[in-house]
Formats: sequence, C-alpha cells, structure tokens
Amino acid sequence: MNDAVLVCDNLSKTYGRGEHAVAVLQGIDFSLQPGERVAIVGSSGSGKSTLLHLLGGLDMPTAGNVLVKGQDWTRLDEAAQGQLRNRTLGFVYQFHHLLPEFSALENVAMPLLIRREERKAAYRQATEALQAVGLGHRLTHKPGELSGGERQRTAIARALVTQPSAVLMDEPTGNLDEHTAAAIQELLLRLNEQSGVSFLIVTHDTRFAARMQRVLTLHEGRLTQGG
Repeated sequence: MNDAVLVCDNLSKTYGRGEHAVAVLQGIDFSLQPGERVAIVGSSGSGKSTLLHLLGGLDMPTAGNVLVKGQDWTRLDEAAQGQLRNRTLGFVYQFHHLLPEFSALENVAMPLLIRREERKAAYRQATEALQAVGLGHRLTHKPGELSGGERQRTAIARALVTQPSAVLMDEPTGNLDEHTAAAIQELLLRLNEQSGVSFLIVTHDTRFAARMQRVLTLHEGRLTQGG
C-alpha cells in the first residue's frame, strides 16, 4: 500500500445541500498500484467520471482523502496541485481535447512546455511519444487533418509524454468505431506493459474491461470488486 500511486480513503462526494443533497459517492476505498491496469464499470450516471475527477484533483471531495504518490490533494494549494498533476498524472478522455490550431507534435509537447522544459527537449520527447503510438509520420499534422483514431492516439501520447505514474482514462474508445476502438485498446494494453505506467480506465466495454488486471463496479455510490 505504501507504494501505491493513488489511494482514496472513505471518499465521498455530495452535490447540493439539505433536502436537495445528492450523494454521488459514498465511502470509497481504493488504491492503484505501480504498473497496474484497472477498469471501473457501472451504469451511466453512477459517478464514474466524478470519481476520476476526484482522483485527478480536478474536484475536491465532500469527505475523505485522495493521496497521489503520498500527497493529499486537499492539503495542497492550487499551484502545488497543478505541479503534482502535471508531473504525476496523465488524462485521456472520450473526446481528444486537442488544440486545433497546433500540430500533433505541438499538442503532445504542451505539458512539457507548461512545466517550462526547454523547447528542443520537449519536442524530442513528444516525437518519441508519437512514434510509440504509431504516429511518427504525422508530427506536423493538425487535429483536423487526422482521423478519429489518430487524434485519440495523439491524446494518448500527450498523456504519456510526461512519464506519469498513472494515466486516468474516461471512456478512451467510446467515441470510436469498433475496428478503431479495438486497435486503440490493443495499443493501450501494449503501452501499459512496456511503460510500467498504471492505467485506471472507465469503460462501458465489458470485453475491454475483462482484459484489465482488476475490474471494479461503481453502483449506488459504492465501489465493489468484480464487473
């Protein structure tokens, strides 16, 4: 447990107050170990995205704690949260969220430039990340010139370029056709094995979830083992 990348203890999230309060998450206990790949499944509206936001420090819990590499999000100021997030976590969403006016290379290098790394070094690392996802030939192409699968591969490269401890993914293949989704899933499995980065993946795809090392189900605000 001491080596865990992510730990949450008795995590709860409630929106609203009084009679209008809605408890989305209740007493969540969870840990993600180095190199582990874990799927979270559950019905729409069960709180899966809310849980990812809390784990990633994008939202704060109503009760409980989230520790990233031993640091508690709630005890950090906004600047420290941003630094920890940039250096420790990567994010991949259902929609790629690439900046349309920048090339694939520039998009992937962005997290490194934000942390003020030298531009030449950042572009070298971004090139390597794009090559790792099979896009070494698309460095100068903007998102509008890439296919859906290529855009998502670029987003995955961006998430990995900082060499994070964990990547949090919210339906990373949910916006792709079946063939492209299968290719991206195979890529993610290969990258997990090669990089040793922990993957926490929210997905509706039960076949993809079954290929994780653990499957957790979120139901009525509580997280249980098994899918």
